[in-house]
Amino acid sequence: MEDFPTEDEGAFYSKAEHYWKEVPPTVDGMLGGYGSISSIDINGSKKFLQKFLGEGKGKTRPGCALDCGAGIGRITKHLLLPLFRTVDLVDVTHEFLDKARSYLGEEGKRVENYFCCGLQDFQPQPERYDVIWIQWVIGHLTDDHLVEFLRRCRGTLRPEGLIVIKDNVAYEGVALDEVDSSVCRDLQILHRLVASAGLVIVHEEQQQNFPEEIYQVHTLALK
Repeated sequence: MEDFPTEDEGAFYSKAEHYWKEVPPTVDGMLGGYGSISSIDINGSKKFLQKFLGEGKGKTRPGCALDCGAGIGRITKHLLLPLFRTVDLVDVTHEFLDKARSYLGEEGKRVENYFCCGLQDFQPQPERYDVIWIQWVIGHLTDDHLVEFLRRCRGTLRPEGLIVIKDNVAYEGVALDEVDSSVCRDLQILHRLVASAGLVIVHEEQQQNFPEEIYQVHTLALK
């Protein structure tokens, strides 16, 4: 973890948990005050994901998806439930998952599981998921835990299944955010961690039309 600027792993996780417990369970809260970018984000994600989905040979089937760091279910509601038959959510903050049950509305009946757990401890069921969507949450994992989590994810994919990471990308090295206790890695580091997990990047894009003052956001499809 030579690129990871944190002294105490336990404090790194506990500070993040405390931070999110103070965040309101709203779309604006999930997006750090940038709720206005939600539709741009979802539209970009939908175009990205639809390149892979289908029922033919080599296509990722629209069966079951996992929303990692799901919060109140913003991505589940607007991206995953419209495209998949069933969805599972995992998030470390119990209050967010409670809110998700009402926020998702009628379509929430197709959510099969709400897992309250940090991704560093989450043990997904083998061969359950067609897509595992991991957005704006890998910065809350240490390098070692991110690699281990991605390895576990690889074992939970169905045939032609896909792991998608969508997250902020630093310009160089690792930037630590003391406020929410997270890190932002550059692409070179992220690529290296993905390779360490035994995964291959099959497609990568930069999200367009986000505000200039925030980090670049990249989306990676992994197999």
